[in-house]
Amino acid sequence: MAGEKCASDDKQDSSEDCREETCIFCKIANRDDPSTEILAEDEDIVCFQDIDPGAPHHYLVIPKKHIHSCLSLQTDDINLAVKKMAYMGRDVLKAKNVTNLEDISLGFHVPPYITVPHLHLHVLAPFSQLFRWAIGKHTSFWYLTEEKLIQKLTENKKEKRKGHVTVACRH
Repeated sequence: MAGEKCASDDKQDSSEDCREETCIFCKIANRDDPSTEILAEDEDIVCFQDIDPGAPHHYLVIPKKHIHSCLSLQTDDINLAVKKMAYMGRDVLKAKNVTNLEDISLGFHVPPYITVPHLHLHVLAPFSQLFRWAIGKHTSFWYLTEEKLIQKLTENKKEKRKGHVTVACRH
């Protein structure tokens, strides 16, 4: 995926800049963390339960390749990094017997409000039963839903054609 960024700077991603070898999500994606149960996996992404769930069902879908955040994504990443991750998240919810897929939230936190500097999609259900402490975290300005991120990436492509580029993925 294009445009990968590191946590503390705007340089292109590299293992020495982002320290992929110490990234907990890279370890999980490589199955190097025996305490994490992988719920779903394909050649590009994995899904597992969040260790600090904000809802009765709270899963994370991550790419196997180290990507810093949603700010690192470009329009070409919509199908893999957004739609494919969301599709897997919905599949895991179905496998966990979540039947009301209208009462879910799929979204990404925007830096600096990320706890792990590795792209991850939050899959929350039922969203109407979000735990009180998690409400602000998953409804704020710094949380982009799947739809909102796709919209921003599409807008960025249009602006790029006009010679302008929007840097931030904000509402």
